Amino acid sequence: MALYQLLLPKMGESVAEATIIKWAKQIGDELAVDDVVVEIATDKVDSEVPSPVEGKLVELRFNENDIAQVGDVIAIIETAEDTNNVEADVKPTPEQEAEVERTDVGVQPENAAKEEEIPYLPQPESDAAASIDFSTSEKFYSPLVKSIAQEEGISVTELDNIKGSGSDGRVTKDDLLSYIAKRSGESDGAIKQTAQNSQDAKHTTVQLQSPTPVTKSPSRTMTDEIVEMDRMRKVIADHMIHSKDIAAHVTSFVEADVTNLVLWRERVKAAFEKREGEKITFTPIFVEAVTKAIKDMPMINISLNGNQIIKKKDINIGMAAALPNGNLIVPVIKNADQLNLVGLTKAVNDLAKRSRENKLLPDEVKGGTFTLTNIGGFGNIMGTPIINQPQVAILAVGAIKKKPAVLETEYGDVIAIRHLMYLSLSYDHRIVDGSLGGSFVKRVADYLEQWDVNREI
Repeated sequence: MALYQLLLPKMGESVAEATIIKWAKQIGDELAVDDVVVEIATDKVDSEVPSPVEGKLVELRFNENDIAQVGDVIAIIETAEDTNNVEADVKPTPEQEAEVERTDVGVQPENAAKEEEIPYLPQPESDAAASIDFSTSEKFYSPLVKSIAQEEGISVTELDNIKGSGSDGRVTKDDLLSYIAKRSGESDGAIKQTAQNSQDAKHTTVQLQSPTPVTKSPSRTMTDEIVEMDRMRKVIADHMIHSKDIAAHVTSFVEADVTNLVLWRERVKAAFEKREGEKITFTPIFVEAVTKAIKDMPMINISLNGNQIIKKKDINIGMAAALPNGNLIVPVIKNADQLNLVGLTKAVNDLAKRSRENKLLPDEVKGGTFTLTNIGGFGNIMGTPIINQPQVAILAVGAIKKKPAVLETEYGDVIAIRHLMYLSLSYDHRIVDGSLGGSFVKRVADYLEQWDVNREI
């Protein structure tokens, strides 16, 4: 018998830690290879950690809601065969088990980051810090962020006002540490002014909200079912409200005749699937048209930082994907303009498949510069999507429908059956005016309408 150390795996270049959400297995459970042992969450995505070996789970090094660093030993598995990852050849003695209980949870392996490299290690809460009640906030904060806030005496109101850079505007450890560093470097006068501004904002909010009638809780009967929102749904809700609060949403619509595109896909899809082993859907075609339009009008591919406009060099297209549990995730096709149609098809299919299987890496759901949502997959013909912050625009593509349309010919106008669809672009009117927003969605439509029916891929 040998004891195998299950490590928290690396989940991306910028991800150093994760929160233990739920242990799928308990001590004493038998494990097969690839059995899910634990569910974890980062600032970007939720994922699962499978067992790489067969054996019995004999020890859990972390509790649910604890923070683990990449490379930490999170569990011990008893295996029948020796492996390259062996903690001991025999079970620990009672003295050794007692020693484990006396040490901190999550012992670092030899190749883990040394203590001096960790920018912040939360200390035990004081009585004053422990009195902070995070339940008064509607936002989600990881246990590590809460611990740092408690240690530094940051109130929930102050924490809620910090602009987060994580997924869906979530406040990360780095955001909080940067805020603390900035706050500690301010002069007394600046601190007082900030406090006064905060008080003024609170008073203004009270004055604006005071005339609003109190909303009563919705009535319900004994047959109603109450379902608590899961963590991902809460994050999505916060992100949507944040986007509506910060951005001046405007939506422009265009109807496109995509008959040539539909006929072309019908002609090539069987041969394409036989050759590439992939089904070609309309989504990669839409992505290609978007990337071409962005190259023509790069001021759509930007973000705002206060009064600063940040022009994005890379064109990273997020594609909204519905999950089996009803939630939503937006994996990102990095440098989409550098992929041909075959590459885009493979990227779209791969990200969609791994989204449904909850196998995306944190780096694969960040860094988007523009988002595409295909609402036509649900039979919708048009919509007004909410901008995915910190981007400034999002395109919704509706269902393709056969409709009668007027065509101009050399013999006069005729009515024909055509394949038509609506494109709707929501954009941030703070920086994108109607001229640019309307021109951009029209340019995307032009690329789709001018599709070459003889194109080879």
